[in-house]
Amino acid sequence: MAASKQTLRNDRYQKKAGWVSKSYKLKKDLVEQFAEACGKAGVSQAGQISEMMKEFIKKQN
Repeated sequence: MAASKQTLRNDRYQKKAGWVSKSYKLKKDLVEQFAEACGKAGVSQAGQISEMMKEFIKKQN
């Protein structure tokens, strides 16, 4: 089945905006605890991971 027009538009936008999808294997309990902590803090998981990555990069430079 072919992708919908909306999916194609989303793909084009994400590519143009520089978004990339990454996949990591992590322990289930860690992922669940992280999701719960993000929920309590009222932040998105992707946003929190991005902030932690930026801080780590900053420390390494």
